[in-house]
Amino acid sequence: MHLGLIAAIVLPRRGRRRTPSEDADGELVARLRAGEEQAFLALVERHNASMLRIAGSLVSSSAIAEEVVQDTWLAVLRGIDGFAGRSAFRTWLLRILVNRATSTGMRERRSVAVGDAGPVVDRARFDASGAWMSPPQHWVEEAEERMLAQGLAQQIHAALGELPALQREVVLLRDVDGLSGAEVCEVLEISEANQRVLLHRGRSRLRQALEDELGGS
Repeated sequence: MHLGLIAAIVLPRRGRRRTPSEDADGELVARLRAGEEQAFLALVERHNASMLRIAGSLVSSSAIAEEVVQDTWLAVLRGIDGFAGRSAFRTWLLRILVNRATSTGMRERRSVAVGDAGPVVDRARFDASGAWMSPPQHWVEEAEERMLAQGLAQQIHAALGELPALQREVVLLRDVDGLSGAEVCEVLEISEANQRVLLHRGRSRLRQALEDELGGS
């Protein structure tokens, strides 16, 4: 896990900005519909890495995740003429991906379990956007240096792996892939209230893992 990924997880986005690659998806879709092979290859280059990461959180192995991603791209080729553009291409793409992963039968139930409360950081420590009101111990002085350390990267990676599946998916989609709350609800087919609860719990557990690491030395 690289520094940018850790920063994306630890420091939630305050607002989603469209990137040049997102703005270009519409043009590529039009070119793909016209039969241009290079447009398809460009879309794969833009989105394949994040698709593999997301698929990896939905199924039990990297090999199955690769199969799910390949299946998704085949579905895109077959269904691109039916893409109406009511949602962003990436949202449509990820919804196909999630549906393909679910069809393997290895997807955990998409619900917030009653017993899935677990220890979280006090809600009062975050502002309305989910950012810290009071940073973890030593955060200001040592965060940048410590975030470069391999040990911290491993700690965050391990914490991600320990999250319940749906919490992990919401955190990855929101804080790593940059989807909005509405897009996550559409991709995962969950309610806005469910999305907010899952995001809060996932972020809280990751922040707690980071605070434990920074405060333990």
